[in-house]
Amino acid sequence: MSEPSPKQRQLALAVCCSALFLVSLDNTALNTALPAIQRDFDASTAGLQWTVDAYLVVLSALLLLAGSTGDRIGRRRVFRAGLALFTTASLLCSLAPSLGWLIAFRALQAVGGCLLTPVAMALITNVFTDRRERARAIGVWSAVQGITMAVGPLLGGLLVDTVGWRWIFLINLPIGLLALALTGQVPESRAPHPRRLDALGQLLIVVLLATSVYAIIQGPATGWTSPQVLACALTAAAALPALIVTELAQREPLIELRFFRQPPFTASALSAVCAFAALSGFLFLAALGLQDARGLHAWQAGLYLLPMAAMTIACPPLAGHLTATRGPHLPLVLSGTATTLAGLLALLGAQQHTPLLLACYLLFGIGFGLVNAPLTHTAVSGMPRAQAGVASAVTTTSRQIGSALGVAVTGATLPATGYTATTFDHASRPAWWIITGCGLTIAALATLTRHHTHRSTPPNTAPRKTSRHRQQAPRPSV
Repeated sequence: MSEPSPKQRQLALAVCCSALFLVSLDNTALNTALPAIQRDFDASTAGLQWTVDAYLVVLSALLLLAGSTGDRIGRRRVFRAGLALFTTASLLCSLAPSLGWLIAFRALQAVGGCLLTPVAMALITNVFTDRRERARAIGVWSAVQGITMAVGPLLGGLLVDTVGWRWIFLINLPIGLLALALTGQVPESRAPHPRRLDALGQLLIVVLLATSVYAIIQGPATGWTSPQVLACALTAAAALPALIVTELAQREPLIELRFFRQPPFTASALSAVCAFAALSGFLFLAALGLQDARGLHAWQAGLYLLPMAAMTIACPPLAGHLTATRGPHLPLVLSGTATTLAGLLALLGAQQHTPLLLACYLLFGIGFGLVNAPLTHTAVSGMPRAQAGVASAVTTTSRQIGSALGVAVTGATLPATGYTATTFDHASRPAWWIITGCGLTIAALATLTRHHTHRSTPPNTAPRKTSRHRQQAPRPSV
Protein backbone atom coordinates (compact mmCIF):
# COMPACT_ATOMS: atom_id res chain seq x y z
CA MET A 1 0.00 0.00 0.00
CA SER A 2 1.27 3.50 -0.89
CA GLU A 3 2.17 6.09 1.69
CA PRO A 4 -0.96 7.91 2.95
CA SER A 5 -1.47 11.41 1.59
CA PRO A 6 -1.53 14.40 3.97
CA LYS A 7 -5.34 14.48 3.67
CA GLN A 8 -5.60 10.79 4.57
CA ARG A 9 -3.30 11.27 7.55
CA GLN A 10 -5.39 14.13 8.90
CA LEU A 11 -8.62 12.20 8.37
CA ALA A 12 -7.20 9.15 10.15
CA LEU A 13 -6.12 11.37 13.04
CA ALA A 14 -9.59 12.93 13.21
CA VAL A 15 -11.35 9.54 13.29
CA CYS A 16 -9.01 8.17 15.96
CA CYS A 17 -9.40 11.30 18.05
CA SER A 18 -13.19 11.06 17.79
CA ALA A 19 -13.02 7.59 19.35
CA LEU A 20 -10.82 8.92 22.16
CA PHE A 21 -13.29 11.77 22.67
CA LEU A 22 -16.11 9.23 22.90
CA VAL A 23 -14.38 7.08 25.52
CA SER A 24 -12.94 9.95 27.57
CA LEU A 25 -16.16 11.98 27.56
CA ASP A 26 -18.06 9.03 28.98
CA ASN A 27 -15.61 8.61 31.87
CA THR A 28 -15.25 12.30 32.80
CA ALA A 29 -18.99 12.95 32.62
CA LEU A 30 -19.75 9.85 34.68
CA ASN A 31 -17.68 11.12 37.61
CA THR A 32 -19.96 14.15 37.87
CA ALA A 33 -22.97 11.83 37.94
CA LEU A 34 -21.75 9.59 40.77
CA PRO A 35 -23.68 11.35 43.56
CA ALA A 36 -26.89 11.17 41.48
CA ILE A 37 -26.34 7.46 40.79
CA GLN A 38 -25.71 6.97 44.50
CA ARG A 39 -29.05 8.56 45.34
CA ASP A 40 -31.04 6.71 42.66
CA PHE A 41 -29.68 3.27 43.51
CA ASP A 42 -28.94 3.86 47.22
CA ALA A 43 -25.33 2.88 46.49
CA SER A 44 -22.42 2.77 48.92
CA THR A 45 -19.00 4.29 48.27
CA ALA A 46 -17.81 0.82 47.23
CA GLY A 47 -20.71 0.61 44.77
CA LEU A 48 -19.66 3.91 43.21
CA GLN A 49 -16.08 2.65 42.96
CA TRP A 50 -17.29 -0.44 41.08
CA THR A 51 -19.35 1.74 38.73
CA VAL A 52 -16.06 3.28 37.62
CA ASP A 53 -13.69 0.36 38.12
CA ALA A 54 -15.84 -2.31 36.42
CA TYR A 55 -15.01 -0.45 33.24
CA LEU A 56 -11.37 0.21 34.08
CA VAL A 57 -10.52 -3.32 35.23
CA VAL A 58 -11.95 -4.95 32.10
CA LEU A 59 -10.30 -2.32 29.94
CA SER A 60 -6.92 -2.84 31.59
CA ALA A 61 -7.15 -6.63 31.37
CA LEU A 62 -8.02 -6.80 27.67
CA LEU A 63 -6.05 -3.91 26.16
CA LEU A 64 -2.98 -6.00 25.39
CA LEU A 65 -5.09 -8.66 23.71
CA ALA A 66 -6.83 -5.95 21.70
CA GLY A 67 -3.53 -4.47 20.53
CA SER A 68 -2.16 -7.80 19.37
CA THR A 69 -5.50 -8.69 17.76
CA GLY A 70 -5.35 -5.48 15.75
CA ASP A 71 -1.83 -6.37 14.65
CA ARG A 72 -3.09 -9.80 13.59
CA ILE A 73 -6.40 -9.29 11.78
CA GLY A 74 -6.28 -5.59 10.91
CA ARG A 75 -6.37 -2.50 13.06
CA ARG A 76 -9.17 -0.75 11.20
CA ARG A 77 -11.35 -3.86 11.43
CA VAL A 78 -10.82 -4.14 15.19
CA PHE A 79 -11.32 -0.40 15.62
CA ARG A 80 -14.68 -0.59 13.83
CA ALA A 81 -15.83 -3.52 15.98
CA GLY A 82 -14.89 -1.60 19.11
CA LEU A 83 -16.93 1.42 18.05
CA ALA A 84 -20.00 -0.72 17.38
CA LEU A 85 -19.78 -2.55 20.73
CA PHE A 86 -19.05 0.58 22.76
CA THR A 87 -22.02 2.40 21.24
CA THR A 88 -24.37 -0.54 21.86
CA ALA A 89 -23.20 -0.95 25.46
CA SER A 90 -23.71 2.78 26.06
CA LEU A 91 -27.36 2.35 25.12
CA LEU A 92 -27.66 -0.56 27.56
CA CYS A 93 -26.06 1.51 30.36
CA SER A 94 -28.69 4.21 29.84
CA LEU A 95 -31.40 1.58 30.38
CA ALA A 96 -29.87 -0.12 33.46
CA PRO A 97 -32.61 -0.91 36.03
CA SER A 98 -30.24 -1.31 39.00
CA LEU A 99 -26.67 -0.68 40.12
CA GLY A 100 -25.72 -4.29 39.42
CA TRP A 101 -26.91 -4.07 35.83
CA LEU A 102 -25.17 -0.74 35.36
CA ILE A 103 -21.89 -2.26 36.55
CA ALA A 104 -22.37 -5.24 34.21
CA PHE A 105 -23.11 -3.01 31.20
CA ARG A 106 -20.11 -0.84 32.07
CA ALA A 107 -17.96 -3.97 31.87
CA LEU A 108 -19.42 -4.72 28.43
CA GLN A 109 -18.76 -1.13 27.42
CA ALA A 110 -15.13 -1.64 28.42
CA VAL A 111 -14.79 -4.56 26.00
CA GLY A 112 -15.63 -2.14 23.20
CA GLY A 113 -13.38 0.55 24.66
CA CYS A 114 -10.38 -1.77 24.82
CA LEU A 115 -10.67 -2.30 21.06
CA LEU A 116 -10.45 1.44 20.43
CA THR A 117 -7.63 3.17 22.30
CA PRO A 118 -4.53 0.99 21.61
CA VAL A 119 -5.62 0.24 18.06
CA ALA A 120 -6.19 3.94 17.37
CA MET A 121 -2.71 4.78 18.64
CA ALA A 122 -1.23 2.03 16.46
CA LEU A 123 -3.07 3.47 13.46
CA ILE A 124 -1.62 6.90 14.20
CA THR A 125 1.87 5.43 14.62
CA ASN A 126 1.72 3.73 11.23
CA VAL A 127 0.16 6.70 9.41
CA PHE A 128 2.57 9.31 10.83
CA THR A 129 5.98 7.80 10.11
CA ASP A 130 8.03 10.98 10.63
CA ARG A 131 9.07 11.37 14.27
CA ARG A 132 8.29 15.08 14.44
CA GLU A 133 4.91 14.70 12.73
CA ARG A 134 4.13 11.80 15.05
CA ALA A 135 5.00 13.84 18.12
CA ARG A 136 2.69 16.65 16.98
CA ALA A 137 -0.08 14.18 16.13
CA ILE A 138 0.24 12.69 19.62
CA GLY A 139 0.02 16.23 20.98
CA VAL A 140 -3.31 16.68 19.17
CA TRP A 141 -4.42 13.28 20.47
CA SER A 142 -3.60 14.40 24.02
CA ALA A 143 -5.40 17.72 23.48
CA VAL A 144 -8.60 15.82 22.67
CA GLN A 145 -8.44 14.22 26.08
CA GLY A 146 -8.00 17.70 27.51
CA ILE A 147 -11.11 18.89 25.68
CA THR A 148 -13.12 16.06 27.21
CA MET A 149 -11.83 17.13 30.62
CA ALA A 150 -13.42 20.53 29.96
CA VAL A 151 -16.62 19.34 28.31
CA GLY A 152 -17.19 16.15 30.33
CA PRO A 153 -17.77 17.48 33.87
CA LEU A 154 -19.78 20.50 32.75
CA LEU A 155 -21.87 18.60 30.21
CA GLY A 156 -22.35 15.75 32.66
CA GLY A 157 -23.47 18.18 35.34
CA LEU A 158 -25.95 19.88 33.01
CA LEU A 159 -27.39 16.54 31.93
CA VAL A 160 -27.69 15.28 35.52
CA ASP A 161 -29.49 18.44 36.67
CA THR A 162 -31.83 18.61 33.66
CA VAL A 163 -32.68 15.28 31.97
CA GLY A 164 -30.89 12.84 34.30
CA TRP A 165 -27.62 10.90 34.48
CA ARG A 166 -28.75 8.27 31.94
CA TRP A 167 -28.27 10.81 29.16
CA ILE A 168 -24.53 10.72 29.84
CA PHE A 169 -24.57 7.37 28.06
CA LEU A 170 -27.16 8.31 25.43
CA ILE A 171 -25.01 11.14 24.03
CA ASN A 172 -22.45 8.49 23.01
CA LEU A 173 -24.81 7.20 20.33
CA PRO A 174 -24.52 10.01 17.72
CA ILE A 175 -20.77 10.36 18.28
CA GLY A 176 -20.21 6.63 17.94
CA LEU A 177 -22.36 6.31 14.83
CA LEU A 178 -20.60 9.22 13.11
CA ALA A 179 -17.15 7.84 13.90
CA LEU A 180 -18.27 4.42 12.71
CA ALA A 181 -19.37 5.87 9.36
CA LEU A 182 -15.95 7.48 8.82
CA THR A 183 -13.75 4.49 9.64
CA GLY A 184 -13.85 3.36 6.01
CA GLN A 185 -11.58 6.32 5.19
CA VAL A 186 -8.85 5.16 7.60
CA PRO A 187 -6.01 3.18 5.96
CA GLU A 188 -5.94 -0.46 7.06
CA SER A 189 -2.74 -1.76 8.64
CA ARG A 190 -1.52 -4.90 10.36
CA ALA A 191 1.77 -6.38 11.51
CA PRO A 192 3.67 -8.44 8.89
CA HIS A 193 4.25 -11.18 11.48
CA PRO A 194 1.58 -10.89 14.19
CA ARG A 195 2.00 -12.57 17.52
CA ARG A 196 0.32 -15.77 18.60
CA LEU A 197 -2.46 -15.80 21.16
CA ASP A 198 -1.12 -16.06 24.72
CA ALA A 199 -4.19 -17.48 26.48
CA LEU A 200 -2.47 -18.27 29.79
CA GLY A 201 -0.91 -14.83 30.03
CA GLN A 202 -4.27 -13.20 29.30
CA LEU A 203 -5.99 -15.27 31.99
CA LEU A 204 -3.37 -14.36 34.59
CA ILE A 205 -3.72 -10.66 33.78
CA VAL A 206 -7.48 -10.84 34.31
CA VAL A 207 -7.04 -12.69 37.61
CA LEU A 208 -4.34 -10.30 38.85
CA LEU A 209 -6.27 -7.11 38.14
CA ALA A 210 -9.69 -8.34 39.24
CA THR A 211 -8.56 -9.80 42.56
CA SER A 212 -6.26 -6.93 43.51
CA VAL A 213 -8.87 -4.24 42.77
CA TYR A 214 -11.57 -6.27 44.55
CA ALA A 215 -9.42 -6.55 47.66
CA ILE A 216 -8.68 -2.82 47.71
CA ILE A 217 -12.30 -1.73 47.16
CA GLN A 218 -14.02 -4.25 49.42
CA GLY A 219 -11.41 -4.18 52.19
CA PRO A 220 -12.80 -1.09 53.98
CA ALA A 221 -16.42 -2.26 53.55
CA THR A 222 -16.18 -5.94 54.55
CA GLY A 223 -12.97 -5.86 56.57
CA TRP A 224 -9.39 -6.46 55.50
CA THR A 225 -9.36 -9.83 57.27
CA SER A 226 -12.63 -11.09 55.78
CA PRO A 227 -12.28 -14.41 53.93
CA GLN A 228 -13.10 -13.05 50.47
CA VAL A 229 -10.72 -10.10 50.77
CA LEU A 230 -7.90 -12.29 52.06
CA ALA A 231 -8.54 -14.85 49.31
CA CYS A 232 -8.40 -12.17 46.61
CA ALA A 233 -5.24 -10.61 48.07
CA LEU A 234 -3.48 -13.99 48.20
CA THR A 235 -4.63 -14.82 44.68
CA ALA A 236 -3.27 -11.52 43.38
CA ALA A 237 0.02 -12.09 45.20
CA ALA A 238 0.36 -15.50 43.54
CA ALA A 239 -0.79 -14.33 40.10
CA LEU A 240 1.93 -11.68 39.72
CA PRO A 241 5.00 -13.98 39.87
CA ALA A 242 3.10 -16.59 37.87
CA LEU A 243 2.49 -14.00 35.15
CA ILE A 244 6.15 -12.99 35.04
CA VAL A 245 7.35 -16.59 34.82
CA THR A 246 4.76 -17.41 32.16
CA GLU A 247 5.58 -14.43 29.98
CA LEU A 248 9.33 -15.02 30.20
CA ALA A 249 8.80 -18.60 29.05
CA GLN A 250 6.56 -17.68 26.11
CA ARG A 251 8.02 -17.40 22.64
CA GLU A 252 5.62 -14.57 21.81
CA PRO A 253 4.22 -13.32 25.13
CA LEU A 254 1.23 -11.07 25.53
CA ILE A 255 3.36 -8.70 27.63
CA GLU A 256 6.75 -8.26 26.01
CA LEU A 257 8.81 -7.97 29.19
CA ARG A 258 11.95 -7.30 27.17
CA PHE A 259 10.52 -3.89 26.29
CA PHE A 260 11.09 -3.03 29.95
CA ARG A 261 14.84 -3.51 29.60
CA GLN A 262 14.86 -0.03 28.11
CA PRO A 263 14.81 2.49 30.98
CA PRO A 264 12.77 5.11 29.06
CA PHE A 265 10.04 2.59 28.25
CA THR A 266 9.89 1.35 31.85
CA ALA A 267 9.83 4.91 33.17
CA SER A 268 7.04 5.87 30.78
CA ALA A 269 4.93 2.89 31.86
CA LEU A 270 5.41 3.63 35.58
CA SER A 271 4.78 7.34 35.04
CA ALA A 272 1.58 6.51 33.16
CA VAL A 273 0.37 4.46 36.13
CA CYS A 274 1.11 7.37 38.48
CA ALA A 275 -0.39 10.07 36.25
CA PHE A 276 -3.67 8.26 35.67
CA ALA A 277 -3.94 7.05 39.26
CA ALA A 278 -3.68 10.70 40.27
CA LEU A 279 -6.27 11.72 37.66
CA SER A 280 -8.89 9.11 38.54
CA GLY A 281 -8.39 9.67 42.25
CA PHE A 282 -8.64 13.42 41.75
CA LEU A 283 -11.90 13.20 39.78
CA PHE A 284 -13.40 10.77 42.30
CA LEU A 285 -12.53 13.10 45.19
CA ALA A 286 -13.76 16.17 43.33
CA ALA A 287 -17.16 14.62 42.53
CA LEU A 288 -17.78 13.65 46.16
CA GLY A 289 -16.16 16.71 47.71
CA LEU A 290 -17.91 19.32 45.61
CA GLN A 291 -21.37 17.77 45.61
CA ASP A 292 -21.67 15.70 48.79
CA ALA A 293 -19.42 17.77 51.05
CA ARG A 294 -19.98 21.29 49.66
CA GLY A 295 -23.56 20.67 48.58
CA LEU A 296 -23.11 22.02 45.04
CA HIS A 297 -25.31 21.04 42.12
CA ALA A 298 -23.74 18.81 39.48
CA TRP A 299 -23.40 21.64 36.95
CA GLN A 300 -21.81 23.87 39.59
CA ALA A 301 -19.28 21.13 40.31
CA GLY A 302 -18.51 21.08 36.59
CA LEU A 303 -17.83 24.83 36.67
CA TYR A 304 -15.40 24.40 39.56
CA LEU A 305 -13.40 21.97 37.42
CA LEU A 306 -13.06 24.39 34.50
CA PRO A 307 -9.61 25.73 35.56
CA MET A 308 -8.25 22.20 35.47
CA ALA A 309 -10.03 21.49 32.19
CA ALA A 310 -8.72 24.66 30.55
CA MET A 311 -5.14 23.64 31.32
CA THR A 312 -5.67 20.12 29.99
CA ILE A 313 -6.69 21.75 26.69
CA ALA A 314 -3.92 24.35 26.56
CA CYS A 315 -0.98 22.23 27.72
CA PRO A 316 -0.96 19.14 25.41
CA PRO A 317 0.02 21.09 22.25
CA LEU A 318 2.79 22.73 24.25
CA ALA A 319 3.87 19.33 25.54
CA GLY A 320 3.88 17.96 21.98
CA HIS A 321 6.00 20.88 20.79
CA LEU A 322 8.46 20.55 23.67
CA THR A 323 8.71 16.80 23.09
CA ALA A 324 9.36 17.26 19.37
CA THR A 325 11.97 19.99 19.83
CA ARG A 326 13.61 19.35 23.22
CA GLY A 327 12.70 15.79 24.14
CA PRO A 328 10.34 14.37 26.78
CA HIS A 329 12.35 15.20 29.91
CA LEU A 330 11.27 18.85 30.37
CA PRO A 331 7.48 18.38 30.01
CA LEU A 332 7.58 15.33 32.30
CA VAL A 333 9.44 17.20 35.05
CA LEU A 334 7.05 20.14 34.74
CA SER A 335 4.10 17.74 34.88
CA GLY A 336 5.33 16.00 38.01
CA THR A 337 6.10 19.30 39.71
CA ALA A 338 2.65 20.78 38.97
CA THR A 339 0.88 17.61 40.20
CA THR A 340 2.94 17.65 43.39
CA LEU A 341 2.10 21.30 44.07
CA ALA A 342 -1.60 20.58 43.51
CA GLY A 343 -1.49 17.82 46.09
CA LEU A 344 0.33 20.02 48.59
CA LEU A 345 -2.24 22.81 48.18
CA ALA A 346 -5.02 20.34 48.92
CA LEU A 347 -3.16 19.18 52.02
CA LEU A 348 -2.93 22.80 53.19
CA GLY A 349 -6.73 22.96 53.41
CA ALA A 350 -7.81 23.93 49.92
CA GLN A 351 -11.17 22.19 50.44
CA GLN A 352 -12.14 24.91 52.91
CA HIS A 353 -10.96 27.89 50.81
CA THR A 354 -12.30 28.38 47.30
CA PRO A 355 -9.29 30.37 45.90
CA LEU A 356 -6.87 27.67 47.08
CA LEU A 357 -9.17 24.97 45.70
CA LEU A 358 -9.28 26.61 42.26
CA ALA A 359 -5.49 27.04 42.30
CA CYS A 360 -5.18 23.34 43.18
CA TYR A 361 -7.40 22.40 40.23
CA LEU A 362 -5.43 24.71 37.91
CA LEU A 363 -2.10 23.15 38.87
CA PHE A 364 -3.46 19.65 38.51
CA GLY A 365 -4.71 20.50 35.01
CA ILE A 366 -1.24 21.73 34.06
CA GLY A 367 0.33 18.56 35.40
CA PHE A 368 -2.00 16.22 33.57
CA GLY A 369 -2.02 18.32 30.40
CA LEU A 370 1.76 18.04 30.06
CA VAL A 371 2.13 14.32 30.70
CA ASN A 372 0.48 12.40 27.85
CA ALA A 373 2.46 13.52 24.81
CA PRO A 374 5.96 12.84 26.24
CA LEU A 375 4.87 9.51 27.77
CA THR A 376 3.36 8.20 24.55
CA HIS A 377 6.21 9.46 22.40
CA THR A 378 8.82 7.91 24.68
CA ALA A 379 7.09 4.54 24.75
CA VAL A 380 6.27 4.23 21.05
CA SER A 381 9.28 5.85 19.38
CA GLY A 382 11.74 3.14 20.35
CA MET A 383 9.54 0.23 19.28
CA PRO A 384 9.52 -1.50 15.87
CA ARG A 385 6.61 -0.38 13.72
CA ALA A 386 5.64 -4.03 13.25
CA GLN A 387 4.90 -4.23 16.99
CA ALA A 388 3.23 -0.83 17.28
CA GLY A 389 -0.02 -2.39 18.49
CA VAL A 390 1.65 -4.34 21.28
CA ALA A 391 3.88 -1.44 22.36
CA SER A 392 1.08 1.14 22.42
CA ALA A 393 -1.20 -1.32 24.20
CA VAL A 394 1.38 -1.76 26.98
CA THR A 395 1.51 1.98 27.63
CA THR A 396 -2.27 2.34 27.34
CA THR A 397 -2.70 -0.58 29.74
CA SER A 398 -0.43 1.22 32.20
CA ARG A 399 -2.74 4.22 32.03
CA GLN A 400 -5.85 2.15 32.69
CA ILE A 401 -4.24 0.15 35.49
CA GLY A 402 -3.35 3.47 37.09
CA SER A 403 -6.92 4.70 36.67
CA ALA A 404 -8.37 1.56 38.25
CA LEU A 405 -5.94 1.68 41.15
CA GLY A 406 -6.51 5.41 41.66
CA VAL A 407 -10.26 4.98 42.16
CA ALA A 408 -9.77 1.89 44.31
CA VAL A 409 -7.10 3.36 46.58
CA THR A 410 -8.57 6.85 47.02
CA GLY A 411 -12.01 5.38 47.68
CA ALA A 412 -10.51 2.98 50.21
CA THR A 413 -9.06 5.88 52.20
CA LEU A 414 -12.49 7.49 52.68
CA PRO A 415 -14.64 6.37 55.62
CA ALA A 416 -17.04 3.60 54.68
CA THR A 417 -19.77 5.15 56.86
CA GLY A 418 -19.81 8.45 54.99
CA TYR A 419 -18.68 11.99 55.78
CA THR A 420 -19.89 15.55 56.19
CA ALA A 421 -18.69 18.87 54.81
CA THR A 422 -16.63 19.48 57.93
CA THR A 423 -15.00 16.05 57.99
CA PHE A 424 -14.32 15.56 54.27
CA ASP A 425 -11.17 17.70 54.28
CA HIS A 426 -9.61 15.55 56.99
CA ALA A 427 -10.92 12.29 55.53
CA SER A 428 -9.44 13.01 52.08
CA ARG A 429 -5.92 13.86 53.31
CA PRO A 430 -4.51 10.33 52.80
CA ALA A 431 -5.80 10.38 49.23
CA TRP A 432 -4.12 13.73 48.56
CA TRP A 433 -0.85 12.39 49.94
CA ILE A 434 -1.13 9.60 47.38
CA ILE A 435 -1.68 12.13 44.58
CA THR A 436 1.30 14.16 45.78
CA GLY A 437 3.47 11.05 45.76
CA CYS A 438 2.38 10.31 42.19
CA GLY A 439 3.59 13.73 41.07
CA LEU A 440 6.94 13.30 42.80
CA THR A 441 7.39 9.89 41.16
CA ILE A 442 6.78 11.28 37.65
CA ALA A 443 9.37 14.02 38.10
CA ALA A 444 11.89 11.61 39.65
CA LEU A 445 11.56 9.01 36.88
CA ALA A 446 12.00 11.66 34.19
CA THR A 447 15.16 12.89 35.88
CA LEU A 448 16.61 9.41 36.38
CA THR A 449 16.14 8.44 32.72
CA ARG A 450 17.13 11.78 31.22
CA HIS A 451 20.35 10.55 29.64
CA HIS A 452 18.95 7.30 28.24
CA THR A 453 17.91 7.24 24.61
CA HIS A 454 15.93 4.75 22.58
CA ARG A 455 17.52 2.92 19.71
CA SER A 456 15.60 3.01 16.46
CA THR A 457 15.03 -0.77 16.58
CA PRO A 458 15.57 -2.24 20.03
CA PRO A 459 17.59 -5.44 19.77
CA ASN A 460 15.91 -6.96 22.80
CA THR A 461 12.51 -7.20 21.14
CA ALA A 462 13.49 -9.84 18.60
CA PRO A 463 11.76 -13.23 19.05
CA ARG A 464 13.63 -15.65 21.29
CA LYS A 465 13.41 -18.48 18.76
CA THR A 466 12.83 -17.72 15.13
CA SER A 467 11.31 -20.00 12.56
CA ARG A 468 12.62 -20.10 8.99
CA HIS A 469 10.18 -17.51 7.67
CA ARG A 470 10.90 -15.16 10.60
CA GLN A 471 14.60 -15.06 9.82
CA GLN A 472 13.89 -13.01 6.71
CA ALA A 473 14.28 -9.27 6.77
CA PRO A 474 11.13 -7.68 8.17
CA ARG A 475 8.80 -6.08 5.69
CA PRO A 476 7.63 -2.50 6.31
CA SER A 477 4.22 -2.36 7.94
CA VAL A 478 1.37 -1.05 5.87
